[in-house]
Amino acid sequence: MSIFGRLLVNFSVRKQSRFQLQRSRYSVCGSRTAPSLKKTRSPVLFLEINISARSYSTMAEKKPFERLPKVVRPKHYDLFLQPDLQAFTFNGNTKISVQVSSATEKIILNSIDLSLKEVIYTPEGGVSTPATQVALSTEEETATLTFQPPIQPGVGSLFISFTGELNDKMKGFYRSQYTSPTGEVRHNGVTQFEATDARRCFPCWDEPAIKATFDISLCVPQDRVALSNMPVASEEGQGENRLVKFERTPIMSTYLVAVVVGEFDYVEDVSSDGIKVRVYTPLGKKEQGKFALHVATKVLPHYKEYFQVAYPLPKIDLIAIADFSAGAMENWGLVTYRETCLLVDSENTSAVRKQWIALVVGHELAHQWFGNLVTMEWWTHLWLNEGYASFVEFLCVEHLFPEYDIWTQFVTDTYVRALELDCLENSHPIEVPVGHPSEIDEIFDDISYNKGASVIRMLHRYIGDEDFRKGMNLYLTRHQFGNAETEDLWAALEEASGKPVKDVMSSWTKQKGFPVISISSQQKGDSRELQLIQRQFCAAGDCKDESALWLVPITLSTAKEPDKVAQNFVFDTKSKTITLENVSENDWVKVNPGTVGFYRTRYSPEMLSQLIPAIKSKTLPPLDRLGLLDDVFAMVQAGHTDTTEVLRLMLAFAEGEENFTVWSNVSSCLGKLDSLFDYADDCKGPFRVYAKNLLSNIYLKLGWDPKPGESHLDTLLRSLVIGRLGWLGHEDIVNEARIRFEKHISGEQQLPADLRSPVYRTVLAAGDAATFDTMLKLYRSTDLQEEKDRISRGLGALKDQKLLQQVLDFAMSDEVRSQDTIFVVGSVASSRDGRNLAWAFLKKHLQTFTDRYQGGFLIARLVKMVTENFASEDAAKEVEQFFATSPVPGTERTVQQSVETIRLNTAWLNRDQAKISAFFATYK
Repeated sequence: MSIFGRLLVNFSVRKQSRFQLQRSRYSVCGSRTAPSLKKTRSPVLFLEINISARSYSTMAEKKPFERLPKVVRPKHYDLFLQPDLQAFTFNGNTKISVQVSSATEKIILNSIDLSLKEVIYTPEGGVSTPATQVALSTEEETATLTFQPPIQPGVGSLFISFTGELNDKMKGFYRSQYTSPTGEVRHNGVTQFEATDARRCFPCWDEPAIKATFDISLCVPQDRVALSNMPVASEEGQGENRLVKFERTPIMSTYLVAVVVGEFDYVEDVSSDGIKVRVYTPLGKKEQGKFALHVATKVLPHYKEYFQVAYPLPKIDLIAIADFSAGAMENWGLVTYRETCLLVDSENTSAVRKQWIALVVGHELAHQWFGNLVTMEWWTHLWLNEGYASFVEFLCVEHLFPEYDIWTQFVTDTYVRALELDCLENSHPIEVPVGHPSEIDEIFDDISYNKGASVIRMLHRYIGDEDFRKGMNLYLTRHQFGNAETEDLWAALEEASGKPVKDVMSSWTKQKGFPVISISSQQKGDSRELQLIQRQFCAAGDCKDESALWLVPITLSTAKEPDKVAQNFVFDTKSKTITLENVSENDWVKVNPGTVGFYRTRYSPEMLSQLIPAIKSKTLPPLDRLGLLDDVFAMVQAGHTDTTEVLRLMLAFAEGEENFTVWSNVSSCLGKLDSLFDYADDCKGPFRVYAKNLLSNIYLKLGWDPKPGESHLDTLLRSLVIGRLGWLGHEDIVNEARIRFEKHISGEQQLPADLRSPVYRTVLAAGDAATFDTMLKLYRSTDLQEEKDRISRGLGALKDQKLLQQVLDFAMSDEVRSQDTIFVVGSVASSRDGRNLAWAFLKKHLQTFTDRYQGGFLIARLVKMVTENFASEDAAKEVEQFFATSPVPGTERTVQQSVETIRLNTAWLNRDQAKISAFFATYK
């Protein structure tokens, strides 16, 4: 699953308000009837039972939990569903073939938010027996079915009929609203089951290791598209409806089952290895599916060649869904996406968005092997799915679009973000023991995705691509159609490479955090003797626990051959001394060339000073220039060196730096400092002068308009630089942005898609009420969700507090899709005044947000965006105390991380403000 570019911190458990199912008028469409009851001991029990939701008040604490009993196991589901897209309800039934290993009175399976009607067990060749009792646990999300006499060992079938609500919470079987080409508001029926929401659609054994096959049938209106994991096997018209039956699935986990019912157009093609690929789009927008179709048809055979394992289904569909909480979901054979993660408009989609769509498609298709074919045994091993797919998506894009230089971007987009989160005290290991469903969603975060991908990238270099591919093939073929744990992956890679993969990698997955490698040197003739020390790196400075030890694959490069590894070894002790031959006293030495190892480096002052000229001359490769800056910035934040050191270091990039990814990291550092200096009035103005000076040369080189033969990365860089300078209030940028914006809205000259976001934010930052009204008109006039996102997420750039309050109100209106509200509110928190307003708004409307999202990663992300950039102890206490008295399930770790970050910001400012102010004396 892709989480909007992994912009989230925590998923969480959801609170579901109780609902009473309406009795809907369903038209009959081949629905299965209950098994006939021959000589039963008691009459049929028609069970009208409403299963309410997860308890809201008890989610903050860790709850006792047991996985489902093993005495009864499903082998196959016959599943029938009939949604009512007007009444927002559905009915259905399932006949589950089961294996009973020992006599039992009870069958326990998962079910929540469903009304069970009939529950009947039939042994193979025997007499059907209705359940004598159904006990429902909302806390454990289970239904306990009791039978008398006890069910005997052997094979049988369990029949359950049920009804449910097509909810508006973007989980389970839910409704997604859209507007037809004629302007009519309509709804699709969509499923989203990961991690534990299949049980909201049909009673099942909803654990990843309890796999089964599925025969799925849908009763849908004649004019609606019906999709599921497999191709259609048959269709039968029945009045206004039709019964659509799909081919049997491979053995698979419940969270990967999917159905979609609605109105869609599509484009299709066949990959070179014979797989039918379709991309489904909103009506009238099938042209916008062609780019994703191109990516999918090319990457499927590439993955087949890379893994040496064929895609096992006959088709794959990719479909854009209007209301979708995450970025995408890898349902086997039917991958669901946010519209902005799948659709490309040739004139209105930016280069950075197009690149992102390629990554998301690559991520979800990687899951078809790594996650779907081989599935983690339990959610503790979620990172096996997400970390690996987050690594492989870059392999996909590198193969299709080498001009993107995507592995360099991996460092800023994935690697750096993982380091930033993992140095907090409130981080967690990659492998997190998980029990109760309320704990599962919390680990869908930057550790499972980004750190997971980063340590796999480090492992990939450690063992080499050839052995890595051999190991992946071993892993997939050994465990295909089954389940695996982390140790199974290590075993396969170790067997393929002959290297101690398990010993090395366990130190990275089973303990939180990462090391900082402190390095100093002394010259001994023609050789350089290096002293290395490793200890855990903590954002707060010195770590309390000195016992942590990693097996660190260390690489070194030197000035003689900057692009080559001079030496590599596994650093498995607290300290080590090594010697580099033929390195003069004037040569620089770089630790972690390519910025692949998941650790920080702290150089002695002498070694750092030797690297600065290599930045200016660009003899140090881009990833090393980037990595050096990021390491120094981290040392500053942790208090190991003064902020003035990183301010001086960034000046080394001012003259000749032209690499997009390096500037992306510089811009990120500037953004963090800008937020910090919101709370240092004597630094704010001078800092902005400093930052504008730093960016002026690259801006003059790029200009506003593309040049002949310009690269993809130059396009990204122009947008980045103009956006940052516009935010800083650069006079020429602001004036030019206004001129181009006026031409854009008048229709005289359309803004290129790549410049719209920076221009919109720049104009809004210098704008007034009339500007706000113009932006709202622009928002309302487009039906492209990407354009709506650009506009709505730029509104927080306004400076006037009354207008910002209107932005907050707009965010909660029906004009903004539920999944996008948090980003509009978060945009308001991008300035000090806006942050105060957004925080007050969040507190005032917390219950509304809780009811809307019912916990989950969306509200966790909102909490993070609104709170983490405060920089005072009073703010830390206020945030801490507010959520202590008003807890929101699933935001516990997010709140802890935000409070910790606020205190780190406060300490940073208190520690360095006087020195920073003195440094900026010449910039006033």
